[in-house]
Amino acid sequence: MTNPITRDRLHFEDLETGTRMDLGQIRVSKKMITEFAREFDPFPFHLDEKAARESLLGGLSASGWQTAALCLRLL
Repeated sequence: MTNPITRDRLHFEDLETGTRMDLGQIRVSKKMITEFAREFDPFPFHLDEKAARESLLGGLSASGWQTAALCLRLL
C-alpha cells in the first residue's frame, strides 16, 4: 500500500468530473461482512443469507458503513 504521508497529495479542487483513480482492491469475505454487521449494523440482509436473498438486495451485502470504511482505507 502506498504511504499516504509520502505520496503526492491531491486536493478536492484538483479533481475534475469523471476523473477515475485505481485505488487497489480489498477482498471482502462473508465472515468480514457478518462480523462487522454483528458489531455495528445488524440488519438481517447483512447477517442472514436467507433473509438477504429475500431482500431488495437479493443476497448478503456489506453495510454501507463498512463499504465507506474500506474505501477510506484504500485512500
